[in-house]
Amino acid sequence: MPAILAAIALFPSASALAQTAPADDSSATAPTAAAPATAPTTTAPTTTAPTVNAQTLAPVVVTASRTEQAVTEALPHTTVVTQEDIVNSQAPDLRSLLRNQAGVEFSTNGGMGSNTTLFMRGANSNQVLIMIDGVRIAGVSNGNAQIANILPDQIDHIEVVRGNVSALYGSDAVGGVVQIFTKNGAGQAPAANAQVEYGSNNTRQGTVGYGGQVGDTSFNVTGSMFKTDGFSAINAAQWNADNPKSAALGIGPNPNNNPYENKSISGQVKQKLGQDWDAGVAAYYSNSQLSFDNTFGKPTDDNRMDSVLYTLSAFVNGKVMPDWTTHFKLSQSQDRSEGTLNGQFNSLFNTRTRQFNWQNEYALTPNHTLLFGTDWLQQELDSSSYTAPTRNVFSVYGGYEGRIGKHQIQLNARNDHYSDFGDQASFSAGYGYYVTDAVKLIGRLSNAFRAPTFNELYYPFFGQPNLQPERAKSAEVGVQVETAQTGLLRVTAFETRYDNLIVAALQPSGMFLAQNVNKAKVQGVEGSWRANLLGTDLGASVTFQNPLDETNDSQLLRRARRYASFDVGRNFGNWRFGGEWLVSSARLDSGPRTLGGYGIVNLNARYNIDKQWFVAARVENLFDKNYQLAYPYNTQGRAGFITLGWRQK
Repeated sequence: MPAILAAIALFPSASALAQTAPADDSSATAPTAAAPATAPTTTAPTTTAPTVNAQTLAPVVVTASRTEQAVTEALPHTTVVTQEDIVNSQAPDLRSLLRNQAGVEFSTNGGMGSNTTLFMRGANSNQVLIMIDGVRIAGVSNGNAQIANILPDQIDHIEVVRGNVSALYGSDAVGGVVQIFTKNGAGQAPAANAQVEYGSNNTRQGTVGYGGQVGDTSFNVTGSMFKTDGFSAINAAQWNADNPKSAALGIGPNPNNNPYENKSISGQVKQKLGQDWDAGVAAYYSNSQLSFDNTFGKPTDDNRMDSVLYTLSAFVNGKVMPDWTTHFKLSQSQDRSEGTLNGQFNSLFNTRTRQFNWQNEYALTPNHTLLFGTDWLQQELDSSSYTAPTRNVFSVYGGYEGRIGKHQIQLNARNDHYSDFGDQASFSAGYGYYVTDAVKLIGRLSNAFRAPTFNELYYPFFGQPNLQPERAKSAEVGVQVETAQTGLLRVTAFETRYDNLIVAALQPSGMFLAQNVNKAKVQGVEGSWRANLLGTDLGASVTFQNPLDETNDSQLLRRARRYASFDVGRNFGNWRFGGEWLVSSARLDSGPRTLGGYGIVNLNARYNIDKQWFVAARVENLFDKNYQLAYPYNTQGRAGFITLGWRQK
C-alpha cells in the first residue's frame, strides 16, 4: 500500500500534461559549463552593477538552430534574457528571470528552492528541454529539471526557444528549449566583483567573482551563498478546512516556515590555440538544503531534501578546413537528492549522466550551411525505490540553413536510438519570407517525442516497461517586425497535438498503472516585444491559448488561457528605476479546483554611488496579492530586499 500511495502522489490520475508533485522525488541534474558549439563567446559583462546602455535589439543566439545567428534570423520564436536584463531585474531565482517571457508560465510548491514546474506553450515540465551550456539537466527518474536550484549569480544569459525542436535535440523538446549560459569572462578586462543582500523572510545572499580575458585565455570563477527562513509552503488553514477528517486524525502539513539554503560555484577556462582552434574546461557545483511540507504526514513532521549537483566538461572547437567547423565536448554530471523525515533517511534519487557531442558546420557558400553531428548520452539511476537498467542513447542529426534573396529556409532531421525502446525520428521544416527588410513572415512544421521516464517504466506497482514515447506534431505561422524606432516585435500562432500521452490510468483492481492513452491539443497566439523608446526600456509579452485535455474535454491543469507581462525601466543619471506587471487568468487545478486569476506588481531601483559601488532595492508583490500557482501552496506576499555591490575598476 505505501508503494501505491507513493505512485499516486508522484503521478496523479489526470492528464500526462498535468502538474506532478515531487513529494519524495526531487531529481535534478548538475548544470555544466560551456561548449562553444552551443555557447559562443559573449561580451556580456560579468559584473553585478554594469553601466546600463540601450538594449541591443539583435543579440547572437545558438539554441534555435545549433549554429550562431542573430536572434532576428531565428525561425523558431526565440528571445534572450541578457546580462543587462538579469542585473536590472535583481531576480532572486530562475523563475523570476523567466516569468515575463511569452509562452512561459510556472507553478510552484512554496517559496525559494521549492519544486518549480515550467510550462511552455502548454507543454508539461518534462516536455520542455532545459539545458545549461548545452548539457541536459533533467533527472531520469521523473524527467523534470530542478530549476529552483539554479540561481542567477552564475548566469550570463538565457535563450528561450518556443515550439518543437526535437529534430535538433531529441527527446523532451516538445514545448521548446530553455538554455542557460554561465559566465565565462570572455572579452572583459580581469576584475573582481562582490555583492551582499538582505531582505524579507530573513533572506541573506552573498556573491564573489573574478573573471576576464588575458591575451588568448578567458576565465571566470563565481561563488555564492543564499539563505532564507522562507514562509510556510502549504496553506495549512486552507488544507485543514478542506480536509476536516484528516485534520481531526492529526494528519496534515506542518504550519511552520520552510527555510532554504544554497551554495554554488562555477568556473571556466578557455584557451585559444592558434587562429582557428580553442579548448577549455568547465565545472559547476551546487549544494542545497530545502525544508518542504507534506499533506500526508503529521503537522510536526520535518521533511528535508539535500541536493548536490555537479558537472565537469572539456571541449575543443576549431576549423578542419576553411569552410568546415567542428566541435567536441565530453561531460559528466551527477544529481544526488536525498530526503529525510524527522532526521531519518527517507528517499534517494541519484542520476548520473555522461555525454559526448560532436557537431559540424560546413559552409557551402556564405548563405548556405550544412549541419551534421552525433550525440551520445548515458543515464544511470540509483534509487531507494527501485532499480533500473542503464539507458544509452545514440543519435545522429543533420540540417540545412539557407538564404536565397528574400527567402530563408531551415531543414532539420534526427534519429535517436534508445537502448530500452528503439528508434525515434524527428523532423522540422521552417520558412521565412522578408516582405521588407523590417518585416518577415514565418512558418514551421515539426514533430517531436518524449521518452518515458524511469518512474513511468519501472516504479513499483505503477511503471510499465513496454511503454512507448509520447508523440507530438506542431504547426505555426508568425510575423516579425524590427525597426530601430519601434524595437523587435514577434507574433506567432501555433497548434500542437499530442498523442500516446502517458497517464496514471485507474485499473479495476484500484491500482494506477502508467499507460499510453491520452490525447491533448494546445492552440494559441503569443507575442513578444522589446524596445528602447526615448531612452526608456520597454517590454511586453502576451499569450492566449487553449490547453485542452481531449480525453476528458477539460483544461489542462495549472495552465492559464490568458497571461501577460509588461515591464519598464529608465536611467536618470546615476539612478535607474524599473518595474513589471504580471497578470494571469484563472487556472484549473486537481480536485477539480479553480485557482483565481491575479495581477502582481514588482518594483526595483539602483543607485550607482561611484564607478565601483552601487546600492539596489526591490519590492516583490507590491500590493500584497494573495494568490496561488498550485493548490494548496502559498506564494510570496509583499517583500522587500536591499543589495550593496562592488566591482573592481
